[in-house]
Amino acid sequence: MFKIEALDHVALAVPDVERSAQWYGDVLGFKREHEGMWNGVPIFVGNGAAAIALFPARDKTGLLSHDRAAVRTLHFAFRADRENFLRAQDELKKRAIPFDFQDHEISHSIYFRDPDGHNIEITTYQL
Repeated sequence: MFKIEALDHVALAVPDVERSAQWYGDVLGFKREHEGMWNGVPIFVGNGAAAIALFPARDKTGLLSHDRAAVRTLHFAFRADRENFLRAQDELKKRAIPFDFQDHEISHSIYFRDPDGHNIEITTYQL
């Protein structure tokens, strides 16, 4: 088995990314993290121990949406060290659970779904 260190971040689709980043800064004291990465999308805000990735909400056509239905949780991410990140991949393969690997430059992540369709990420910053 593998060990998760912590909940790393929650990814939210919001109608106004800048407004939300400002709100989380004002209300929770979150600061911007990873600025200059990924052409500014998502905007990460956090306090070092917890973070939120803010993505622009889009409708079914891919256009920016202000519809409440487009405002949703996109995924939640657990953090693991490098050894457990690799073990997680082995465990998912053993269980025949498909996953996708992504290189985010500052981290590596795998994405897979739970039985109810929630998108889960396991990420490591130990490259």
